Amino acid sequence: MRLYEYEAKGLFRRHMLPVPNSVVVDENSLCELYKVIYPVVIKAQTFAGGRGKAGLVQFATQRGEAEEKIAGMLGKKHAGHTVDKVLVEAKVSVERELYLAVVVDRLEHRPMIIASQRGGMDIEEIARKEPDAILKYYLNPGADLHAFMARNIASGLGLSGVLLASGAHIINKLYDIFRGYDCKVAEINPLVICGGGTVYALDAKVDLDEDAMFRHPQLRELGIVARHEVGELTEREKIAKQAGIPYVDLDGDIGVFPGGAGFGIAAIDLIQHYGGRPANFMDSGGAPTQEKLRAMLSLLLDNPRVKAIFGARFGGISRCDDWAKAVVKYVVENRPQKPMIMRMAGNMEEQGRKILEQAKAENPELFSKIKVYAYDTPIEHVIEETIRAAQTQD
Repeated sequence: MRLYEYEAKGLFRRHMLPVPNSVVVDENSLCELYKVIYPVVIKAQTFAGGRGKAGLVQFATQRGEAEEKIAGMLGKKHAGHTVDKVLVEAKVSVERELYLAVVVDRLEHRPMIIASQRGGMDIEEIARKEPDAILKYYLNPGADLHAFMARNIASGLGLSGVLLASGAHIINKLYDIFRGYDCKVAEINPLVICGGGTVYALDAKVDLDEDAMFRHPQLRELGIVARHEVGELTEREKIAKQAGIPYVDLDGDIGVFPGGAGFGIAAIDLIQHYGGRPANFMDSGGAPTQEKLRAMLSLLLDNPRVKAIFGARFGGISRCDDWAKAVVKYVVENRPQKPMIMRMAGNMEEQGRKILEQAKAENPELFSKIKVYAYDTPIEHVIEETIRAAQTQD
């Protein structure tokens, strides 16, 4: 379960991690603004990224200006989410920005501390372009982070003297939070160094294991309780939830139309590996109905960001001919213009292929942008062709 920035910073503050002074404000609590010292930064509280570009991170030098800008943010939609709270915190003078996080490495099956002197930026992009700028430190599950280890990590961040001690303290505390609250992610980006050697967690991201929250009743003292985050679902995610389709919007342009959840995750990884950008995660479940399959396609093809569809069906419990019928019916009824590059293999594959071939023979123009490969075409080739198809739509 993701925490809002103000919730994560409340957790940080409880564990003596330095964060700027702040208040949380909604439409009924503007009176709280008397507690802050100007100038301030006003940040909309939402899980979606890109707040700055959307005008949801602003500055104010006095209360009247702050109230005006808060009024412009509250109720605003961002990536399908409505802003109903803002964090108003003291503006600090930043000299350096660093990156620090504790995550679970799912390949190594153990905690990993990630640190970089390139904070404030997309860490995935930095890792791809400048892998040497990312430092990784592994620990065994449940192991302590010793003081000398924290100092080594702080040194790797280029810190020395008093800042080395401050950095080691923050690294230790962040790891304590990660381990102590059964976190999936605990991240500070950026961790900033200000004039006079002051260090702050300027942003905070914490993702808790909701199933373990019963172990941490102290979270209730901070107002953090298990929730389903329906208010933070995009419109497509809400539609999918009502239809019983596991679905998550991502920020790419290749719609992913897979079979099971495992292959859906693998498809996302493969698309990224070959330089593409997946637009979603999706799971059809076992033996989906025709209606469910067509609803899944609709979620992808109605998304204006999607430029091409990657699909794959390995027929087991789910039959390839049922999948083919759903694709054909959807195409005939909706006449999509976006390329659909897919692969089909397994149970009732031959029958499914005949259905698709007949549909293409009857409506060659309608199916001109739809390709369905067989088992003898590697899935990697299908993904690479889909990526090229998406790029030609730019």
